[in-house]
Amino acid sequence: MYRDIEYARRYTFGTKFFRRGAVWLSKSQRPAMADPPETSGFGSAVPDSALPDAELHAEGFRKTREAQRAALAEDYVELIADLIESGREARQVDIAARLGVAQPTVARMLDRLAADGLVYRKPYRAVFLTEAGRRMAGESRERHQTVEAFLRSLGVSADTARVDAEGIEHHVSAETLDAFRRALAKGG
Repeated sequence: MYRDIEYARRYTFGTKFFRRGAVWLSKSQRPAMADPPETSGFGSAVPDSALPDAELHAEGFRKTREAQRAALAEDYVELIADLIESGREARQVDIAARLGVAQPTVARMLDRLAADGLVYRKPYRAVFLTEAGRRMAGESRERHQTVEAFLRSLGVSADTARVDAEGIEHHVSAETLDAFRRALAKGG
């Protein structure tokens, strides 16, 4: 059933009738509609000449996806380290609950982290960090603490600083992180 007559007009591909609600309308019964203006691509106001080379464009997106994957891996290993250090087991169900995702999502990510050499699992037991995983968790935690402390020094509330630091910590450069540390060392 078509909800939108324009959608129906475009996607019936010349069939004699199309459905509008519970009524079949013939071509002569369809309301008159103006044809959409011709545009390049998806109607973008950016001329094609302003777009970068396709390979260069794709490289930017590849780097973004890789940065997102790395940030996700850091979140997982940092959480696993936090659970272990708090005296709890890092079980798949606990990781899923704390990250707000489904257990199958956690299972897939743990498989990836294991393939990357950051975690290992024993059957019917919790998840454990390898040495590389512990190192990544420590670096991630240190970045998080620095960013959070810097935000707090600017007067950001504790809750907001904690949440914002979670996003910023993965994208802050080493130079910026050093600047944060210097500002904190000077007293704010």
